[in-house]
Amino acid sequence: MKSPLEILQQYFGYDNFRLEQANAVENVIAKKDTFVLMPTGGGKSLCYQVPALILDGTAIVISPLIALMKDQVDALRVNGISASYINSSMSVYEQNETLNQLKNGQLKLLYVAPEKLSSDNGAFLKLLNEVNISLFAVDEAHCVSHWGHDFRPDYLFLNGLKKQFPEVPIIALTASADEITRKDIIKQLNLQNPLVLISSFDRANIKYFVQPKQSVFQNIIQYLNEHPNDSGIIYCLSRKGTEEMSNNLRENGINSAFYHAGISSLERAKVQEDFLKDKTRVMVATIAFGMGIDKSNVRFVMHADLPKNIESYYQETGRAGRDGLQSEAILFYSFADVIKLRRFAMIEGNEEQSELMLKKLKQMSDFAEMQKCRRQYLMEYFGEKHDGNCNSCDFCLSEFETWDATTDSQKLLSAIFRLKERYGKNLIIDFLRGSKSVKITDFMRSLPTYGIGNNQDKNYWQNLIRQLLLNGFLSESNEEFSVLKLNEESKLVLFKDKKVTFRKVKEQAKAVIVAEVENDYSTPDFDANEDLFAELRTLRREIAERENVPPYVIFSDATLMELSTYLPNNKEELSQISGFGAFKIEKYGEIFLTPITDYCNIHSLASKVIEKKPKKKREPKKTNPKTSGTFATTFEMYKDGNNVEEIAKIRNLSINTIQNHLANFVAIGKIEADELMDMSKIEPIIEIAKAQSIPSLKAIKDELGEGFSYFEIHIAMAYHQSQQ
Repeated sequence: MKSPLEILQQYFGYDNFRLEQANAVENVIAKKDTFVLMPTGGGKSLCYQVPALILDGTAIVISPLIALMKDQVDALRVNGISASYINSSMSVYEQNETLNQLKNGQLKLLYVAPEKLSSDNGAFLKLLNEVNISLFAVDEAHCVSHWGHDFRPDYLFLNGLKKQFPEVPIIALTASADEITRKDIIKQLNLQNPLVLISSFDRANIKYFVQPKQSVFQNIIQYLNEHPNDSGIIYCLSRKGTEEMSNNLRENGINSAFYHAGISSLERAKVQEDFLKDKTRVMVATIAFGMGIDKSNVRFVMHADLPKNIESYYQETGRAGRDGLQSEAILFYSFADVIKLRRFAMIEGNEEQSELMLKKLKQMSDFAEMQKCRRQYLMEYFGEKHDGNCNSCDFCLSEFETWDATTDSQKLLSAIFRLKERYGKNLIIDFLRGSKSVKITDFMRSLPTYGIGNNQDKNYWQNLIRQLLLNGFLSESNEEFSVLKLNEESKLVLFKDKKVTFRKVKEQAKAVIVAEVENDYSTPDFDANEDLFAELRTLRREIAERENVPPYVIFSDATLMELSTYLPNNKEELSQISGFGAFKIEKYGEIFLTPITDYCNIHSLASKVIEKKPKKKREPKKTNPKTSGTFATTFEMYKDGNNVEEIAKIRNLSINTIQNHLANFVAIGKIEADELMDMSKIEPIIEIAKAQSIPSLKAIKDELGEGFSYFEIHIAMAYHQSQQ
């Protein structure tokens, strides 16, 4: 039996697992339930695809979107894996053919929609009793929870899977779920003592920008003209908005299409396929588009309107840069969108749900209005610490000056106090500016604070209110028509002369004019031959059209970038390029080598593959430990003399997490194993590991007994890997 790493290399062309993939794979192979929370583009599908190729039988993957199923199956077949799907887009004959393949044990993976399990009184589930099932994978698992941002009633039928198939492992996967949603997913799916794996939410290759919602269309046109070869998605709130935006783009010479739930399923499928196959450059869509879209070369995601919560925003922006190359997320923000979305957030007869939706909307508007690192806010929202100063969001790229707002804050807070905390922002501003509106009563005009803010315009006061709210100097009631409320900090400013200073943006960084800035976060840097890269893209598109699959299913842009940088001249050198597994080298090797060798001959160039460190032994990029990621921070603290327990306490992480970090540095030779364990214990651990077809920490521990800790076993395995 092949190891997970051998399967990963042979079929997918990668030499190492990322994030928590290895732990997820090992747990599923051990036939245990698993919960995986991994960012969009983090490689969730490998967590069940690799075990499916190792375990006997067929993996049943429950996936909510027809387009996603087709995409995944196309990608698996291109890699030489027997996979299929069943959904409503197929004829009865096609469905029966697939079911016959399933019954005959000819499929390693079968993708089905959740409604397939619940339809026809569970006929499909009865059929599964006759099939050897290796595992169930529930993709987009947040759909099973009422607390999730995309709840789907069909998913509730899945809570019977564990009862009907108690011995079959279930792996639930999602890219965005807060703590309450995570717990609910585990409960709804009846997962039995699942291993819960939460990867970092940080998408280091995405830059985040929030810009005022002014001249949006002109901004978008300018951006698209500045990025003529980039493909992307623009999200709009309404169906009408998508159509108008797309039509205007086309009138300005931009290859664009629109997508929303109001167009026919046939038309939706065609529009989506054209985008996936690079025939359409810009997709303008409502949120109906994109869940699970695997197109790896989306370079930008724009929001022309505000998303209704952080989970949606994170998931939608996560459709950019799945190939790991630099990409941008741009949000055009107006408070008018918040007011509009408040109406949608109110769910009649369900006060608890309404309150939750309003809270999530406020967190979304806070993200757009705040003056702090956008990445830090996102990470902290999902329960992950981040130091800020990411150098890749508009806040961190802007220039600032300090602003003393004490006097104006006192005027504003005094107005709220005098009006007995009964009004919202607009009336307070009108009152301060001495408005003659009929809403301002004679009593209000008689108050001493009436009109004392007429030296500033409406925008100034709106911004001041935002900053006071975000910095805790003022509160706001959480309801559809919210009112401003004083708090303890307000009273210190009003009655104790507490100073209020804010940072004022001197020069705002904007996506349409932002200059390239050196980024501390490690994302691929290539010195590619651009004309060869363009030629390889054309070749990829031709192959994709012949095989009727999206181009990125053949190879990602990142793979083509490596090819045009390192110029491999033979199949052996191709094996050093990410994305070229054994199957793809045989299938596409000669086809891609021909233009590369021709290019080298014409330009008198030689292969540079020797300059590219082997995938397994590539040194980590040297960066400032403070900003270079969680592993490097642990490494520096360990080198400074802190032990595992001390590092865990200082970093507020589990001891197990810190041990995993240190084991990784043992594996790459940065830490000596004898610093962490008695070396005489290594040989018995490795002997047992070698005897297992798939080395499992638990199985080794069970055989060795109490004298060996999991940490020692982990270090021994890492040491053995470093020696190889």
